[in-house]
Amino acid sequence: MNELSGATADNWVAICPLTDIVPDTGVCALLGGRHVAVFRVGDASPRVYAIDNVDPNAGASVLSRGLVGSIGERVVVASPIYKQHFDLASGECIEAPEHSVAAWPARVFADMVWVAL
Repeated sequence: MNELSGATADNWVAICPLTDIVPDTGVCALLGGRHVAVFRVGDASPRVYAIDNVDPNAGASVLSRGLVGSIGERVVVASPIYKQHFDLASGECIEAPEHSVAAWPARVFADMVWVAL
């Protein structure tokens, strides 16, 4: 069993080398016609997250360009348009849960960032 068998081995997609994402920022990846925001949080022990890149309030594909931070114990990204915060682990919109976005499993394996769709 390899490290990518947590979801199903055939639905993990390689995004990019971990070093291509600057710590505490995001990038956008086009996966199966969907814009996915992929974030790297931290440098020494990096964590990666994947959420929908489309801001549900603005309809624009911009969440990967938002500011990464935290609210309490939650790691979030602030939308660059209306500044609402999205939990990177769940996609929940902190200010208005009805405006939450999809989230997908993400991990680092063999120095690559992988997302399961």
